Amino acid sequence: MKVVIAPDSFKESLPANEVAEAIKRGFKRVIPDAECLLLPVGDGGEGTVDAIKSSLGLKEKRVQVTGPFGDEVLMSYYQKRELALFEVANLVGLAKIPFDKRNPLEIQTKGIGQLILHLIEQGIKDIYVGVGGTASNDGGIGIASGLGYQFYDKNGIVLQANGQSLFDIRKILKEGVIQIPSDVHIKILADVTNPLCGPYGATFTFGKQKGLDPSKFQEVDAAIKDFYSKVGPEILKLDGAGAGGGIAAGLCAFAGAEIVSGIQTCLDLINFDQKVTDADLVIVGEGRLDSQSLAGKAPIGVAKRTPRDVPVLAICGSLSEDLPPLPFENIVAAFSILEKSEPLADSLKKAAVYLENTAASIARIMSLR
Repeated sequence: MKVVIAPDSFKESLPANEVAEAIKRGFKRVIPDAECLLLPVGDGGEGTVDAIKSSLGLKEKRVQVTGPFGDEVLMSYYQKRELALFEVANLVGLAKIPFDKRNPLEIQTKGIGQLILHLIEQGIKDIYVGVGGTASNDGGIGIASGLGYQFYDKNGIVLQANGQSLFDIRKILKEGVIQIPSDVHIKILADVTNPLCGPYGATFTFGKQKGLDPSKFQEVDAAIKDFYSKVGPEILKLDGAGAGGGIAAGLCAFAGAEIVSGIQTCLDLINFDQKVTDADLVIVGEGRLDSQSLAGKAPIGVAKRTPRDVPVLAICGSLSEDLPPLPFENIVAAFSILEKSEPLADSLKKAAVYLENTAASIARIMSLR
C-alpha cells in the first residue's frame, strides 16, 4: 500500500513536515509495510517554504538585510541553481514581533526588496515568495524602498518606508532604483485573493490581527489607495494584492512580480502529479478545516489534484460546522484529532500525539478489509 501524506502546517502547533511525520508514525504502527511518501505542502501562508524545501533539495543561505525595526538582521532563503524561495514571515512575521511592538504601521519591510536585489546579483532567475503571516501593513512601500525608491515629505525630509509614512509622502525619488532584469521572474505564492483596498482589502481584513486599531482602518486604507492611485492604479484592481499587508502589491508594482496560487505552484514544484499516480490513499490536513479552506487552501488544492480513483482523507485539528456534507472536493472522509475536551493550549501541545493516534485508528479500520 502506498500512502501519500501531504498536509499543511497546523498553525501555532506543528510545521507541515512534523504533521506528516506524526501521521506516518501512526500509520506504520498498524501497517508496518505501508509505503508512506511524505509531501508536506503549503498554500502561500506562513510555513510554505519550510514545507517544500526538503522536497526540492534546496540549500539554506542567509544574507544581511534591514530588519523590521530598522536594525540589520540575517534573513534566510533557500536556493538550488537558478531557483530561490523565501518567506516574508522570516523577516516580519507576527511570531517575530514582540506583542508590545506590534504596530503594523511602524514595521519595516525594506529588507524584502534588498533580498530580491541580492538574489538577482547571485544569478537567480526564478524567485518564489511566500507572503503570508506578516506583521506589517505598509501597503508595499517597504519593497519599493529596498529596491532604491526614496520618499520625502512636504519639507523635503526623507521618510522611513513604513505604513505611517503613507500619510506624509509628497515626493518620490527614483534615481537610485535598480531595475529588475526581464529574465528574472518573481512569483508571489498567495493563499488569499483579497484586493489591496476596500472593505475586503488588506487593512480591513487583516489589520486587526496585526495589531492595528480598528478606528484607524478607514484612514490607513485611504492613504494606501491614494498612494497607488498615483504610482500604479492598476494594482488597485488586482486580486491578491492585499496579501501580506500589501507586500504583494509592492512586489507587483515595483518588482514586476506575478501573483500565483500558492498551493498549485507548490504542487507543481514538488512534482505532485507524478508522485501520486500510483498512490492507494492520499492524506491531507490542516489545523482547522472550514468553508474558507474551499477557496484555494492546501487540503482542497491537494485533493483536487489527486486522481479521482484515489481516495483522499483529511486529518485536521478541528472541523468547522460550516463544511458541506461529505464527500466534497474529492475528500471522502474527514477526521478531527481532538481526543477530549481540554484547553486549546493543551491540544496544541499534544497535536503530534493526537495525529499519530488518529492515523493509527484510520489504518486499523483499513486493515479490516
